[in-house]
Order: sequence, then C-alpha cells, then structure tokens
Amino acid sequence: MSGRWLVSVGEGGGVELLALGEDGLPAGPVVREPDLGEAVRARGAVSRWIWRSTPALYPHLLGAGVRVDRCYDIEAAELLLLGHEGRLGEPRSAAAALARIRNAPVPPDPPPRAAEPGTQDSLFEPRPGGTPVSIEELAEVYAEQQRRHDATAHPGRMRLLTASESAGMLVAAEMNASGLPWRADLHRELLTELLGERYAGGGEPRRLAELADEISAAFGRRVRPDLAADVVKAFAQAGIKVKSTRRWEIEGIDHPAVRPLIEYKKLYRIWTAHGWSWLQDWVHDGRFRPEYTPGGSVSGRWTTNGGGALQIPKVIRRAVVADPGWRLVVADADQMEPRVLAAISRDRGLMEVAGSEDDLYTRLSDRAFSGDREHAKLALLGAVYGQTSGDGLKNLAALRRRFPLAVAYVDDAAKAGEEGRLVRTWLGRTSPPAAGAGENDEAGIPQEETTTTELPSSDSEFTPGYASTNARARGRFTRNFVVQGSAADWALLMLAALRRTIDEAGMQARLVFFQHDEVIVHCPADEAEAVARAIREAGDLAGRIAFGETPVRFPFTTAIVECYADAK
Repeated sequence: MSGRWLVSVGEGGGVELLALGEDGLPAGPVVREPDLGEAVRARGAVSRWIWRSTPALYPHLLGAGVRVDRCYDIEAAELLLLGHEGRLGEPRSAAAALARIRNAPVPPDPPPRAAEPGTQDSLFEPRPGGTPVSIEELAEVYAEQQRRHDATAHPGRMRLLTASESAGMLVAAEMNASGLPWRADLHRELLTELLGERYAGGGEPRRLAELADEISAAFGRRVRPDLAADVVKAFAQAGIKVKSTRRWEIEGIDHPAVRPLIEYKKLYRIWTAHGWSWLQDWVHDGRFRPEYTPGGSVSGRWTTNGGGALQIPKVIRRAVVADPGWRLVVADADQMEPRVLAAISRDRGLMEVAGSEDDLYTRLSDRAFSGDREHAKLALLGAVYGQTSGDGLKNLAALRRRFPLAVAYVDDAAKAGEEGRLVRTWLGRTSPPAAGAGENDEAGIPQEETTTTELPSSDSEFTPGYASTNARARGRFTRNFVVQGSAADWALLMLAALRRTIDEAGMQARLVFFQHDEVIVHCPADEAEAVARAIREAGDLAGRIAFGETPVRFPFTTAIVECYADAK
C-alpha cells in the first residue's frame, strides 16, 4: 500500500481515496471510507499523500493524532505553476484549475477568510452552484499539473519547489497545532509594567494617557498623538515642518514634545498590536497559535493570517517561556541572503568567502575592502537591495571588480525588471508580471542562475499585475527578488530536513516558530543539543539540495534558552 494516494473529503464528510501510479494516473478504483483520520492511519506506508489543500485537510488529521511524512498540495502547486506561466493572480483553486483544463468559465477564488483564532478552512471545495470537486476531477487536475511541471525549463527544480512548498504547508499546520509556548500571566505583568493600569471603558491605559497629556502640554494645545495628521499640524504651528511622525524624521528635532511622542508611539504599538485584547484573542491554554501561510508573499516568504507572529517586540518576547523541563532552541541563519547570492551566481570568489562559518562580512572585507567590515557589508547589501548612489555606488564598484559574476547576476535581474520581464528564483518561483509585459517574456538570465527577491523594507509586496510608473523601482524589486526568493526556497528545504530529522530520531521536539531566517524548536532539555546540531545540518543539507554541490556554507547562530527574550 505504498506509493501515492489521492484523498478527498466530500460535503457529507465521507472520505474518498484513489491510488495513483508512477505516471500520476489512477491505478485502481475509488475507495470510500467514513473517517479521514482512520483512512490515512490505516495506510501508514503511503509515501506521499495528494490532496486539494493542506490547510483544509491536515489540521483535521492532526486533531485525530495523525501525522504524514509527505504531501502534494494541489492548490499550492497551482499557484506556483500559474506564476511560472506568467499568470500570477489568476484563481488558483482546484475548481479553477479544472475549469481551465476544460475551457470552461473559471470561477473566482473564495475571498480570504478573516483572521479568527482557532478557525480553519473547509474540508471540501464546492464549485459555483455547490457541487464539490470529485476525486476523479482532482486526479485530472493533478495529472495536468505533472504535464505542466514537465513543460518548464527545469522540471526537476520546479518539482523540488512544489515538493518543498508542500512540505512547508505541513510544517505550518503542525506549528499551528503545537503553538508557541506563551505565559499569559507574564504577558499581563509586562503590560501593566509598560502601560500602567487599564481604565474602564477600554480607553488608553494610564501611561499612554500621561504621555498624551505631556505631548499636549509641550505643544500648548490638546493634541491626539495617535493621529499623525494632528501631530504634523501641531509641529507646523510650532514652526517645524515634518512630513510624518516616523522616528527617523522627528528624533533629531529640538522640541519638548519629541521625547514623549517617541515613547508614546512605541507603547501605543504594543497596546494595539500585543495588548490585553490581543492576549485574550490569541493565547489559549498556554499557547500562541498564529495561522502561518507559507508562500504568503510573492517572494515565497511566509506571512500570517492575523496574530502578528512575525512582529513580536523584543520586550513582549519575555512572555515566550518554555514549559518546565523544556527549552527553546532559537536559531538565526547567518548572513543568509549574501550566502544565497554566492550559491546562485556561481561567483567563485564570493563562494570562497561564503565557504566558512566565520562572519561573512569580515571575510569579505579582508579580500576587497582593506579590512573595513562596515563598507563590505554596505557594498554587498547595496548590490542585493539596489543602493546605487553615493557611497553605495563607490562600494558597488569595488565589489564588481572583485566579484563580477555576483554583481552581474543581480544587475541582470534589475535590468529584466526595468524592461517588464519576469525573473525566477533558482528553483523556479516567478516574480509577478508587470502590466503590459508578455505572459512568457522572461528575463534574459541563465535559468541555472535565476532567483527571486522582495523589497527589504517590509513584508509589503508588489501585487500581481503591478504596474510601476518607475521602471527603476521594479528593477530594484526584481534585483532583490532573485536573492530573497531563492533564500525563501532554501528555508523551505531547511525546515523539511529539520522536521524529518526530528521525526526519524523519535524526538519529542516540535517546531513552533519560523520567520524568514529564524526558527524556534520547543524540546525537552535533554534534546536541546541534538536539536541545535540538527538545525545546523539541515541548513547545509538544504544548500546542497537547492543549489547543488558548492563551497557555500549556511551556518546558524543558535541559543538554548528558557525564555525567547534571552536568545538575542
């Protein structure tokens, strides 16, 4: 009973299963069983489960105590394939994929589900009119997706990308089920310490009210510090012109309102993003369970559907405490994106620099910047993020002389973006098309050397069909996309390798948190050192699987702690 099985759940809750052959086509009749968990549990030798949506099915299996080793997520695959075909933004549901196969009207995707702690997707997917997509139709979609994988320039890489994205879906569901350990009592103490007592009626807590009074007194009139327009107006009335209330713009101003305003803004963010209401909504039974969304951004980086898991302030991390007798293994990938650039550009000099676990910027400075680490760091990050003016231009010129292939790689990606063409990550994740660009108008970058990036300033992304009136802005995006996207692909493989090592070793450890270049594992204290080794080994294994045999190393800085705030 090994091999691949397709599983689907009907509207009435009945389970349908279908064995697939090596060619991806049905290899037997449809089997019907009453219970999803028991159906999957009884087929423990299945090498890969194929289903419509991991967020829809896997939480139900986890709730029944059933974990699977591998899966193929049809809707995740459809999103990747649409992107590769220059059609990012088209509906990605199984019903939409089936309609495209049959040249029928394509139904829109359902609207995103509002963030509600503890909710999950529907087990079945109705077509317009309410008819569920049958298991035979899902098999038809799967077979067509295999054909589309074969039609890509590098089918092996594209299949690896789809497999890693599907593995990420499993990890995300398991992290949601495990939850990040969270001490609600410590969180409440922190809030009282930082914000003061709460007033009846839900108004601002005491410390915010005091700061608001201090700000108003400094301006000589009542000012609402939570309203940026009111603060900008108050500064203007004081003879000071500012465009915003961002810290970098106001902290150098000589005015008595600046200090309390900066403190107010910091505390206000804590109150609104991780205050008492957040604690009541998102932390239950000692666990914080955000809804992770692998590939939630076009670069492949993860997002969350509510909960703010990717922006936990350092002070609030004091509430993230391991269970008694357990530890948190917190691991940060060291200089991940420069190392990825070395691997994907195949620049021998930069690969040699990245071939050690030592600090990459120090090694770079010794070779090209006369030992000036800061200039080396600015030059390399400037190449990735497109800083091509002032000192950035001078540093980039020095980098280009010493590492020509690495700089040419991101330069070519930027040129492609400026011309409205597509760029890809090393594995095949594809940037969104610019408005007016041809569907298959790809960047003139060798496919062996293509990757994906994202703007560095925030999680905001260009949306599908993004039309920039500034070609340079899109060029900066695609320059960054090829590096950040390939880093996101590497991170998926790292998570999959780490998950497999933990499971095969029979550890009690569980992945409980992930963002971009940081992973947290919650484990018994006596497993912590083994987990730290497993993380380091998973990083290097992911590098070999993603980019082949290169000298590049992917080290981690790890900390074994009881409290997240103590990790860094």
